[in-house]
Amino acid sequence: MVQQLTQCIRLNLDCADVCAVTGSIATRRTGSNEELIRQMLTACETACRLCGEECERHASQHKHCRICAESCRRCERACAEALRSISA
Repeated sequence: MVQQLTQCIRLNLDCADVCAVTGSIATRRTGSNEELIRQMLTACETACRLCGEECERHASQHKHCRICAESCRRCERACAEALRSISA
């Protein structure tokens, strides 16, 4: 079913990359770049939302899509919470 899941796979990979980079930038211990961190958290929140939406389309047919959608939603919420904490 790879043909039917091509966009889902693409969004999974994009989301994983964005999450990894965001985590690296946000957790550096050498100074701070709040503007860049805000932008990365916004991008990460968007990537997780898009990936979660796509995975939810396949969740009833594929367990891995259900698990991915749940993980994306958790990460999306965590990014939103982190954004609120540094924007305050």
